[in-house]
Amino acid sequence: MKRSFKKNTSLSWSADTELVGLVLALRPTGADLLYPQYTIGLHAWFLDQVRQTSPDLSAYLHDGESEKPFTISALEGALKMSGKHLQLQPEQTYFWSITALSQPVVQWLAEWVQCLPTQVELRNAPLTIQSCQIALAPTTYRQLLDAPIPKPAQVNLSFVSPTSFRRKGHHFPLPLPTNLFHSYLRRWNYFSNLPVEQESFLDWVDESVIIRRHQIASTKVAAGKRGMVTGFTGAIELGLSKKSSLASPQNQQLFYALGRFAPYCGTGHKTTFGLGQTRYQWQIEATEKISTHSQQLGERIAELAEQFTTQRKRTGGTRTQKIAETWATILARREDGESLQAIAVDLEMPYETVKTYAKLARRALRQPD
Repeated sequence: MKRSFKKNTSLSWSADTELVGLVLALRPTGADLLYPQYTIGLHAWFLDQVRQTSPDLSAYLHDGESEKPFTISALEGALKMSGKHLQLQPEQTYFWSITALSQPVVQWLAEWVQCLPTQVELRNAPLTIQSCQIALAPTTYRQLLDAPIPKPAQVNLSFVSPTSFRRKGHHFPLPLPTNLFHSYLRRWNYFSNLPVEQESFLDWVDESVIIRRHQIASTKVAAGKRGMVTGFTGAIELGLSKKSSLASPQNQQLFYALGRFAPYCGTGHKTTFGLGQTRYQWQIEATEKISTHSQQLGERIAELAEQFTTQRKRTGGTRTQKIAETWATILARREDGESLQAIAVDLEMPYETVKTYAKLARRALRQPD
């Protein structure tokens, strides 16, 4: 999707702002190569920017509770396949989005944008920052809640990067209303200071929210630091049943507020690694084209993880699955030609541990070390 910027957009907002979304325009310095899971590098670079100027906030983002007060996107723009890597195009401008869901992160961004670094540093692929603009208007949770009901009374959401939920230890790649609004409400309750009783609202969603139309496709991609994700992209139109439109005004108001909240918080899990990017409109043409190799890598990780899990199933428990996914991620990326050192850095694991896991994984498949 082609983006355009308003030249006079001001990179400032009021001190009470709780949510904001930014988009950076980036230009490669050459025809550099990216590894398929390069969003790990974007994630690490962003956290390092926070660390350099706000150690306390950095510690919270690294070590805080599971709900993270920010999201990042993958790069939006043409990436060509080059062997097992993605190749940046020197003449191409890429767009990278960052959103903040809490006042401390919003305040940090307000200072950061006044003195931006010159480059986003990815492994062997620096990107020059050409501009930074506001993509999602500065607002507060109260303003989202108090906004009038849209006309027509519906919520259109587009999922422009693979989106998935966790359910009973597995990925669940369907945008059921209860899954969507559980995802949004969990973050709303954590950050808004306007908490809502979760169970009763989700019961109401299950009874009242209907899917009027959808255009959804599924894909399997490598994402985050370990493993793969089966997710969906596409668009969905949601409305309320006739019965519900005559009752529960508070739930109705929250329903529309959470729809407006979705682009800020993203949908599902791994939103700090580029997944679950969401827009508040029906926009099928905006859905990201997932590279063939990223899908292949995800499928290879899934294949290996299943084999390792089967071999280790006698041990049982979630630890078996986690170890299997870690082994699978390391071996699949090693098969792709990545160095063990680079994999160790991305996974934030000691090099010797990664080396040992690679050997154990090969032996489990009876491959030569």
